[in-house]
Amino acid sequence: MYDLIIIGSGPAGLSAAVYGKRAGLNLLIIEEKPMSGGQILNTYEVDNYLGLPGIGGFDMGMTFRQHAEKLGAEFLEATVHSVEERGDYKCVYAGDRELETRTVIFATGAEHAKLGVPGEEELNGMGVSYCATCDGAFFRGRTVAVVGGGDVALEDAIYLARTCEKVYLIHRRDSLRGAMVLQEELKSLPSVEILYDHVVTEICGEDMVEKLRIKNVKTEEEKDLEVAGIFIAVGIHPNTELLQSLVTVGEDGYIPAGETGETDTPGIYVAGDIRKKPLRQVVTAVADGANAAVSAGNYCNRFRKQS
Repeated sequence: MYDLIIIGSGPAGLSAAVYGKRAGLNLLIIEEKPMSGGQILNTYEVDNYLGLPGIGGFDMGMTFRQHAEKLGAEFLEATVHSVEERGDYKCVYAGDRELETRTVIFATGAEHAKLGVPGEEELNGMGVSYCATCDGAFFRGRTVAVVGGGDVALEDAIYLARTCEKVYLIHRRDSLRGAMVLQEELKSLPSVEILYDHVVTEICGEDMVEKLRIKNVKTEEEKDLEVAGIFIAVGIHPNTELLQSLVTVGEDGYIPAGETGETDTPGIYVAGDIRKKPLRQVVTAVADGANAAVSAGNYCNRFRKQS
């Protein structure tokens, strides 16, 4: 019987493991992929994590993993099929194993919606980004594009316009979907140009993004747009499928949990990008993991006192 099983080995899960081991919990981290780190593995450089400016995403993920391993955290590479409540404990079905635990922290992360065009995967982290707050500083004084028409896309374009020479906002429809206050602010910025009725059909470049091939959806006319980077903001999907029958899940797929990570089901906690919150960054994921692990430890201590 474990005290804690952590599902997911991104920054939130690894932080939870560090805090859990320091609290003396018998814990297991289950990761679906053979390498820890989550989304940061696809980030060329992280420049906004306190004390580690300019660290590579891969190096950051490995550093987090090594910290957890140094404290004796146990890892299992497997796909979690389901989690069930069994009275005072939970049962986690992972691969061909049935694992019992007092508490579970879900740190399963989220996935950015992709455009699905040539060059997107090949240039991911080399000018293709899904986070303006994370990567915008690398494009200071340069020309970039944002794809999308909702609040996030508009906020990204406004944010980038502060430091970039030129920002194109590419949207497939003839009107934006974002909040009117954001639209008004965006349209007041001289460095922003909105390209309505356009889609990106290809992202081009050798080692870095050099240009986009875009198409007018009404006229079918195609042209090239020279940019140094493209920020894709067409949606994000939290990986909360496993939680649907266990806790309350918001209409947007995120889990409404406070900073403690506690859900409305005792002994089940969430951390990182699946938790409903305004900012999703490495630093907030790490904080979530720490809080959730402390909450799980407190739960286990209360259970021990009762028994």
